[in-house]
Formats: sequence, C-alpha cells, structure tokens
Amino acid sequence: MKYGSLILEKKEYVYLKRILNISGYTGDFEVQNSLLQLNKELKNALIVDESEMPNDIIRFNSIVSISAENNWKKTLQIVIPTEVDIEKNKISILTPLGASLIGRSSNDNIQCTSNSGEQKIIIESVRLDKNQEKIKVLI
Repeated sequence: MKYGSLILEKKEYVYLKRILNISGYTGDFEVQNSLLQLNKELKNALIVDESEMPNDIIRFNSIVSISAENNWKKTLQIVIPTEVDIEKNKISILTPLGASLIGRSSNDNIQCTSNSGEQKIIIESVRLDKNQEKIKVLI
C-alpha cells in the first residue's frame, strides 16, 4: 500500500461507517465478508481533513482505472448505493470490489474475489469526478 494504510476524508469516513452499520444485515456471504474486512481496515485508517487528502486516493465518486493480471482493464466509478448504474460503470461502495478499492491509491494492488476466483488487481489511475461536491451535501 502506497501510504501504509487506508486514507479517508473525515465526512466520508463518518458516512461510510453509517452505511456499513446499516448494511451489515446483507444475506450475501461474499458481500458480508468484504464489508467485514473493510470495517477491520477502517480501524487503522488515516482520517484526514479535506485539505489534507492526497489527489490519488479513491473516495466517493472517484473514477478509477484498474487492470488485472489476465490483461483485463476497466474504468469505473465508486458511488454510494443509491447512485449505482451498471451501464455507466458506477459501482457501489458496498460491493466487494468497491469495498476493496475505497481509501487506496494509484499503483496499489489488491486481491479481489470474483466469480472466476481470486484476482490481483492493480489500480492504474484515480481521478475525482467533477460532481465530487455532491457527496458533501449528503453527509
């Protein structure tokens, strides 16, 4: 991990903790497992003010380009659950992939479980969506 731990902006951290508390009752074992792992990682996360957030950290509304070892590449956006739109490549923070990405940075590697098994995923690039301000209104 580039920065040694997850990094989250204070307001986004509070919002994430809220939705994790609510979503703990999901019946999907894989999702429940990834959310438990994220909850553990949040205990050691670095929580910072907006002005201290590095530009390459994945946060709400970040647009992330990722690749896997099998030459698979994808660009997606990490969003709150109500903003999911698969056709526009917007995935929820509560999916296993979304939970694995939040708080990480460009050039980090993650292990993610999918239908095809365990995958090593490389975070190629991270950029904030111009609608980044939207999440602040929700918090």
